Amino acid sequence: MIKWFAAILGYSFLRFPGAILGFLVGSFIDNLSSGHGNGNTVFSDITRQKVSPADFELNLLSLCSLVIKADGKVSQTEMNYVQQYFVSTYGKERANAIFRTFNDINKKSEISAQRICAYLNQRTRYEVRLQLLHFLFGIAQADGNVSSSEVDKIKEIAGYLRVGVRDFDSIKAMFVKSADTAYKILEIEKTATDDEVKKAYRTMAKKYHPDKVITENEAIKKGAEEKFKRVQKAYENIQKERGI
Repeated sequence: MIKWFAAILGYSFLRFPGAILGFLVGSFIDNLSSGHGNGNTVFSDITRQKVSPADFELNLLSLCSLVIKADGKVSQTEMNYVQQYFVSTYGKERANAIFRTFNDINKKSEISAQRICAYLNQRTRYEVRLQLLHFLFGIAQADGNVSSSEVDKIKEIAGYLRVGVRDFDSIKAMFVKSADTAYKILEIEKTATDDEVKKAYRTMAKKYHPDKVITENEAIKKGAEEKFKRVQKAYENIQKERGI
């Protein structure tokens, strides 16, 4: 952990101010070498503007609308999924108000995913944006099938949100099943050793822990817990398969 070494070194020269400066510089170096591909640093977190709950919900619903209309039809099942999800999260009264806004948004055709994502990139942490993708895949799967057009639309949104390819594939694997789904969720190959599997699980459990999703939006917080459980389930499936 370079940041702690830098903080100690800074303290030895400039006491408390030096420790703070060393920690910031060390955090910057740690983020550059972390390999997540998200380009976040401690400086961007400090300067990032906070998005209000109302603005966040509006932009979230706009992205939902784009995914629902991606296959050229508006599925009532997917619409119901959005409504029920918000009801279970916020309660019926507030959810109905949110859904009325959603219905208005869904009728519009000029929604810009790139503009929305640029706005969110400046105001949300990377972990929150990962959870947004998880939520969008949940909507796409609500009718029992995630179509290729829906995958393409979510992948486009992921690009605008600056989400790494490995992270996108991991979340996609939670909804689009294949022979090596569990391995894709943990972002490893099926040929990985048992030690590599264990290490990958620890890494993913840390990355996807609900505590990482810092947001006032209850729907996103709730979804983070679900995503974390899928990571745990993937690891359990591999353990059973390998007898470890």
